[in-house]
Amino acid sequence: MASTPALRCAVIGINHPHIYGQVDLLLRAGAQLAAVYAPEPDLLAQFTRRYPQARVARSEAEILEDPTTQLIVSAAIPSERARIGIAAMRHGKDYMSDKPGFTTLEQLAEARRVQAETQRIYSICYSERFENRATVKAGELVRSGAIGEVLQTIGLGPHRARLHERPPWFFQRARYGGILNDIGSHQFDQFLFFTGAQQVEIVAAQVANYHHPQHPELEDFGEALLRSERASGYIRVDWFTPAGLATWGDTRLLILGTDGYIEVRKNIDIAGRPGGDHLFLVDQRSTRYIDCRDVALPYGPQLIADILHRTETAMPQAHCFLAAELALRAEAQAARRGHLRAAD
Repeated sequence: MASTPALRCAVIGINHPHIYGQVDLLLRAGAQLAAVYAPEPDLLAQFTRRYPQARVARSEAEILEDPTTQLIVSAAIPSERARIGIAAMRHGKDYMSDKPGFTTLEQLAEARRVQAETQRIYSICYSERFENRATVKAGELVRSGAIGEVLQTIGLGPHRARLHERPPWFFQRARYGGILNDIGSHQFDQFLFFTGAQQVEIVAAQVANYHHPQHPELEDFGEALLRSERASGYIRVDWFTPAGLATWGDTRLLILGTDGYIEVRKNIDIAGRPGGDHLFLVDQRSTRYIDCRDVALPYGPQLIADILHRTETAMPQAHCFLAAELALRAEAQAARRGHLRAAD
C-alpha cells in the first residue's frame, strides 16, 4: 500500500518566537516545511539557519498561490495574523496562527464569514494546552470523570517581561491586542475546554499598567471572571515574573470538580521537583502526583489528520472562534487602571 504523501506547510510571518514551536510540532507529526516568507532579514536569517529546508519566498503571494501548499502557519505581528489567515482560506488553504489569532472583533467576524464560505480550517495554536503534557493529561483525566463535573477553572499566566528584548509592536496595544487578548487567550481556551461551556458571560474584567509608565499602552496586569450555566472561571495574567524564578513564568491551572480537583504546574514546581509538566490529582481516595513527561502531544498529528480528512479532532472550529471572541470581549469591556493611556 502506498504511503500518504507528507502534508506541505509554509510560513508567512515570524515575528514571535512561538513560530519555532509551531513548526516543530508539525515536523514531529510528519509534515514537510516547504517555504517561508518574512520581510525582516534578521528574523529570516535566524529562521533559515534552523530550517534550511525552507525555500525563501519573495512575497506572500508566492506562497499563497502555490497549489502544492496545504497549510499556512504564522506568528506574524498579532494585528496581521487574521489578514494572513483570511487570505490563506480564500486561496484554498488551511491556517494555523499563533495566539492571539485576532486583535479586533471585526477581524474575527470576517474570519468566521470566510471560514463558513470556504470550509477551510482556521486553527489557533494555544500552546499552553496543546504543547504542555501535564495539561493534556489533565484533559484525559477530566474526560474520564476523575474529578466529576467541572465547576471552576483558575488560570494563572504570569510572564517575564524582558522589555529590553521586545520589538516596538510589543508596546502598541493596537498591534498586540491587549493583555487579556494576548496571553490571556490561553486561559479562555482552557476554560471552554475543561468545562465544555458554549455560552459564557464576562462577569468582570480589568487591565492595568501598574509599573511601566514609560510605556503607556503596555498592559502589565489583567484579570477576568467568567460564568457559564454550570461553571465559573477566574483568569489572571501579568508581566511580573521576577528574575529569581528559573523559568519565564510559574503558569498554573486549577480545575475544581464535584469529586476532586487537579492542579497543573506547567513550567516549574517551585522548590520541588525539577523541570515542568507537573500534575497533582486529589480525589475521594487519595492525593497523587502524576509525572507527565511521557504524555503524548496529540495536536500536531490531529491537525494534520483534520486537514487531510476534513475532520475536527484537534480543535472544533466553533471552539477556536469562541475562545478568541471571549478574549476580545473581555479586553474590550475591561476597566482600565494605573498608568494606561486613556484613549488608544
